[in-house]
Amino acid sequence: MKKKGILFQFVISLLILNFSVSCPVLAINKINLLHDSLVTSTNQEAIEFIDKIRELKPSAYWPNIKPVFFLQNLKSNIHQPLSVYPGRGTNFCGYGALTYLILQDDPLGYVKLLLQLYNEGKATFGKSTFKPSEPVRMAAGTLRFKGILDVKPAEQMWYLCLADHFKGYLNFFNRKYDPGDEDRFWASVNYAKFNRMVRKLLRYNVDARGADLIRPHSSNIYENISAKLKTGIVVLYINNRILHKKKLEKIKLAIPTHFVILREIRKVDNTITLVYWDYGGNTLLEVRPYFLKKIIFGISHCTKTAVHEK
Repeated sequence: MKKKGILFQFVISLLILNFSVSCPVLAINKINLLHDSLVTSTNQEAIEFIDKIRELKPSAYWPNIKPVFFLQNLKSNIHQPLSVYPGRGTNFCGYGALTYLILQDDPLGYVKLLLQLYNEGKATFGKSTFKPSEPVRMAAGTLRFKGILDVKPAEQMWYLCLADHFKGYLNFFNRKYDPGDEDRFWASVNYAKFNRMVRKLLRYNVDARGADLIRPHSSNIYENISAKLKTGIVVLYINNRILHKKKLEKIKLAIPTHFVILREIRKVDNTITLVYWDYGGNTLLEVRPYFLKKIIFGISHCTKTAVHEK
């Protein structure tokens, strides 16, 4: 009996020792699993994938897109994500900001999505299935006088697909594409529509404050935005007409017109400095707190959702 008791204690000791050693490992594995679940894809994965593609065949669905320029456009967006450009004079800025987010979160998914659209004429991404209309497929690759967008057929295709698929109240009276609609309400993006696109396509929780006609309430706009930027991505919905004044314009409408991705914000004395992405690069802006509060109509705080929670 004594030997059995000693043997039992020895077994229990081994189990306790094994549990004490295993617990830290399990905890580390759990942390790693959580970390991995927050990673959709990396830019390096996208680069390795796209660089292996040497050429594309002409698409039966996009007759006006030249394969060599389409592939060049995709490669430039993956190698230089900041170069994404929504076009001069268009209403594509909301789609440009959305594309910037996709390239930050899932660049490999972006490449595969656009290649599937190109090769098959339709594709599924996130919670949305894109089936672009014939007028949209005929228009992609033909847009002119839009700045650098003229030579970016992949972006033309993608922005037109987004505008064709997602609708908001601004698109109510113009729901089908006609030539030139990229500059009209057909392509416009209101605030609720932008946040809906982010939720549909990306693994982000979106806390949106503000509206198309009502500014978000904040007693300290700088502290509010600065705190959000530390825990996620911040998209600002701003009145670009006030921001970029033109001498010939006498009336400045107090309505938001533009989406930007905030990258930095800091304050020295009574001057707030912002660095944000829009139109193919970073912009630095210095403003007073009152003016910043005046131009901001929406603050979207995007935080990553784990893959298994989607």
